[in-house]
Amino acid sequence: MAIVQESTVPVTGPVVSVHWGSIIAGAIAAAAVSFVLLAFGAGVGLAVSSVSPTWRDASFALWFLSGLYLVLVALLSFGLGGYVAGRLRTRTASVVASDESEFRDGMHGLLAWALAIVLGAVIALGAAGVAAPAAVPGSGSAGPSTSVAGEDSLAYELDQLFRSERPLPADDVNYARAEAARILLTSSGHSGVSAEDRDYLTMLVSTRAHVSPEEADARVSKIIPRSHDALKRARQAGVMIAFLSAVALLLGAAVSWYAAREGGREREIGGAPTWRTWSSRPARL
Repeated sequence: MAIVQESTVPVTGPVVSVHWGSIIAGAIAAAAVSFVLLAFGAGVGLAVSSVSPTWRDASFALWFLSGLYLVLVALLSFGLGGYVAGRLRTRTASVVASDESEFRDGMHGLLAWALAIVLGAVIALGAAGVAAPAAVPGSGSAGPSTSVAGEDSLAYELDQLFRSERPLPADDVNYARAEAARILLTSSGHSGVSAEDRDYLTMLVSTRAHVSPEEADARVSKIIPRSHDALKRARQAGVMIAFLSAVALLLGAAVSWYAAREGGREREIGGAPTWRTWSSRPARL
């Protein structure tokens, strides 16, 4: 196997331990690739959760496939980000391919991974702030007459409760929906909806939807079990989101470290990136 002699050109200027330029470049590359892939996955239906009623009937295979896609996104995006951070890092020692240099390359990959997560969190919070008013019924501003959590999770069930052939004032029906949502949220508890709340909900549906008490009672009897199932499904989806996100991010940290070290090796060899296996790596003197 050929031995590649490594560059020993001394580095001039002050020694910098952390090169933020390469870290920021890697983080931006990782965030961009992640955004594109996640947008594509959402477009083709590979989402881990949804407020759509049809999502509640999704099979476990779809959930598992969505989780695998989430891991794939982390590997590709953080791999590219780590490689960019390692490849663009400035040399910090006269013997550039030492163990210390590889360690510094890996640390730059980890910092790019961490910065990409922060950027993604900021973007997600901004998007949530923009999308939240649209999810709130009525005027779009959350207030005492709205129940955002209940409306998001049980919007379909609330629509079934308050269906009416008569036009209803917006403020009147919005407060009724919010109040009913808060009652239905108790269906996921250990004791479920109390008899007092059930009677009040029946009266609320009867007066707001302009239906007979018997029709209102039938609606309530049908919607309470459905709400319990919907909330249970949402809780399971939340647990899966948390688990898969943690796995994807940890794998992303590992691949970012490895890719940054590979980027550092490519930086010292020079030229365009090449695919190299463990056995084809150049030996060090």
